[in-house]
Amino acid sequence: MATTTIPQKKVSPGRHGFKTGEFIVYPAHGVGQIVSIDEQEVAGHKLELFVIDFQKDKMRLKVPVAKATSIGMRKLSEEDYVERALKVVQGRARVKRTMWSRRAQEYDAKINSGDLISISEVVRDLYRADNQPEQSYSERQLYEAALDRMAREIAAVNRMSETEAVRLIETNLNKGPKRGVKADNADGAEVEVEADDAEQEEAA
Repeated sequence: MATTTIPQKKVSPGRHGFKTGEFIVYPAHGVGQIVSIDEQEVAGHKLELFVIDFQKDKMRLKVPVAKATSIGMRKLSEEDYVERALKVVQGRARVKRTMWSRRAQEYDAKINSGDLISISEVVRDLYRADNQPEQSYSERQLYEAALDRMAREIAAVNRMSETEAVRLIETNLNKGPKRGVKADNADGAEVEVEADDAEQEEAA
């Protein structure tokens, strides 16, 4: 049986399976597209670079091919992983009884982890329904950042617009349990959220 040679420009084992034209996820910036693979000579050595466009942010990034996976660059999530993330946002908010500044750092780390499930947990925990108190400014910023990251990846995976992806996420959020009625104060006050059954038993 004859074998077909894959053109070098498209895929190379040293390029971790990434190819030109492909959408990828870069932890600190979310979904981008590899527009080219360039070569540069540095100190007599040839260095291959992924040239990645983040169209919404109007930004272009050059990432050394050899370091791409070690810095967390990855392919888009599979459809079943997207479904798992949408199930996560239907769950109960799990908010720790710690100072807001510490929780904000944890949320920020999750958003920049590049992991869709971690990002969906931030969306779930910071979501506020129409009948709930408004978010603080810092909460809203983190919520919108997480929602944007999540929507961009879902849009790329499901080949839909970001607006449609946001609508899909919000539909799943509204399938979740009723949230607690106290606002999450950014000044370090405790938060009242619906506890799991085990927590309710402990409180009893």
